[in-house]
Amino acid sequence: MALIVQKYGGTSVGSVEKIENVAERLIAARKAGHDVVVAVSAMSGETNRLVEMAHQISDNPDPREYDVLVSTGEQVTIALLGMALKERGCDARSYTGSQVHILTDSAHTKARILDIDEAKIRADLDKGRIVIVAGFQGQDEHGNITTLGRGGSDTTAVALAAALKADECQIYTDVDGVYTTDPRVVSDARRLEKITFEEMLEMASLGSKVLQIRAVEFAGKYNVKLRVLSSFKEGPGTLITYEEENMEQAAISGIAFNRDEAKLTILGVPDQPGVAHSILGAIGDANIEVDMIIQNVAADSTTDFTFTVHRNDYERALDILNKTAKELAAREVVGDNAIVKISLVGVGMRSHAGIASQMFKALADEGINIRMISTSEIKISVVVDEKYLELGVRALHAEFGLEEVGLN
Repeated sequence: MALIVQKYGGTSVGSVEKIENVAERLIAARKAGHDVVVAVSAMSGETNRLVEMAHQISDNPDPREYDVLVSTGEQVTIALLGMALKERGCDARSYTGSQVHILTDSAHTKARILDIDEAKIRADLDKGRIVIVAGFQGQDEHGNITTLGRGGSDTTAVALAAALKADECQIYTDVDGVYTTDPRVVSDARRLEKITFEEMLEMASLGSKVLQIRAVEFAGKYNVKLRVLSSFKEGPGTLITYEEENMEQAAISGIAFNRDEAKLTILGVPDQPGVAHSILGAIGDANIEVDMIIQNVAADSTTDFTFTVHRNDYERALDILNKTAKELAAREVVGDNAIVKISLVGVGMRSHAGIASQMFKALADEGINIRMISTSEIKISVVVDEKYLELGVRALHAEFGLEEVGLN
């Protein structure tokens, strides 16, 4: 008998009717001969409602009490789902994160799972029960309720699957799989049958919102097979797994993009040791994450230093950089918060030459100027003006034939 862990997000359990639909799906899996554990999110909109109330009381809510508050959303869902299953004659048991001993560190609002005591869950499975676990939450060593950050229910499901050595972890959401790119931008984007953990990590980090990055990392670390499926229509979804030997990989599996980019440049900095640290040290001290970095050395022994940050951090970073420029006697600071990043991702890049030049030519043919370039073993990212985002994604999708069936 296969053991399956399923996860349902907020839109999948957004009403009593949808919760009853989930119950029917779980019963069908049980009748098919599977042991079933399910992790659920709060009903759609509920966490936002709780967060709003917290901020009505305090601009900076106490993190411990904040976690106590926002963790209640999942408790509503698990209880209603348990009732729906029992109403249909199916034995089930619901648990909060602390009740099944999901042990986390003490980093409130962004805790990491350290351990899960699966004994209680296994005992219920042995009795033929469906086990329902509240996602997004756990308990630290001091008995405090903790939460895992937005999207944390994905991580809960993967961690449960790892602890129980489940045959598969199925993430049910409002999309029916992982696509070559966002279908809202490219109408003929294709659902992938398979994608590797490496590729999914890159896609998630580069802007794809299908899965939480930590969940993919966890699955890769513990070799948990992940499948992304739709709660609203039948289909095989997308399997996320390890790269299979002797399998011919497409050069490109997908195109990710991120609209939340901003670029800053400090011009005419003295070209000497320690300058990069002087520039980025102050940015890092402000807890601002830097993404792409380019340094150009001029003939007059000065350098121009360019880097990108999240658009929300642009104004703060610009203020810091202007102060740094005065300290370094730099010539000028310029910035641009109307840029985007477009990325090609594919493990097949390792064995396919010329991908970068093909990418650059496709963009040039559309009159799109590349502002920055970054590469890794399975990724090529470019920064372009925001107005060219959709044109660039469509051009690259067509250039690499991603709409064609049978590439993966």
